[in-house]
Amino acid sequence: MLAPSRPQWPYRDGSEDLRGEILSYDTTAGTGLISGDDGVRYSFVSSSLQSPAVPAAGVRVDFVPEGEEATQILILAGAPSTVGVAGGLSASTDTTLAGFDWQKLFLSFEGRVRRSHFWIGWLVLLGVNVVISWIPVINLLGFVLIWPNLAISVKRLHDMGKTGWLVAIPWVASTVFLIIGFFMVMGAAIAGGVGADYYENNPAALFAMMGPAVGAFVLAALVPLAFLLWIGLVEGDQGDNRFGPNPKSE
Repeated sequence: MLAPSRPQWPYRDGSEDLRGEILSYDTTAGTGLISGDDGVRYSFVSSSLQSPAVPAAGVRVDFVPEGEEATQILILAGAPSTVGVAGGLSASTDTTLAGFDWQKLFLSFEGRVRRSHFWIGWLVLLGVNVVISWIPVINLLGFVLIWPNLAISVKRLHDMGKTGWLVAIPWVASTVFLIIGFFMVMGAAIAGGVGADYYENNPAALFAMMGPAVGAFVLAALVPLAFLLWIGLVEGDQGDNRFGPNPKSE
């Protein structure tokens, strides 16, 4: 398919149109980054778009460079055009999903990851975990999901400017609280001086025995949840940090 003809815009003196590829586009902020065929990266804003297509990573564009900024951007044929309206309305979902490096997202502990990509990765892993939990033969493969879960969590911590070692907090805390709860139950059973048959036929006694340990078991579940919400909702550092560039501008 041929690219649509480009209207004759009044270029600035000395400006020449150039082609390149969109590296990223943030539909919320309305900003993005283009890698020009001249080897230079140009930033742009949605108001510079000259076609009704919403830009996405990997899409070819024609534009006029003005310093380090791309203006008068025309998305070439084959770009998505039904997601939204450029220059004003932003899409409800991030159209850069097509440019995801899934291998890096799930396997690498290097760099940073933005909140939206973290939640997408987390939901994908949750879905996989639910599916394999229903298949007894491969249920043990759930342990394999620990690695990608750690990978996306570490990169989210990096985006917040935190060390990735903080990912150990929910694992250590949950283990400690579970152990405490277990010993509280065992201690209560030993102190009661009765056999297991007594508790099987006496739910009230069983509840009374486990009551003190319930708090420990609840904390074992709440700490990972609180940690998940913390890394999933807190905004990352603006601009570059010691772990890499801002993922919103890559």
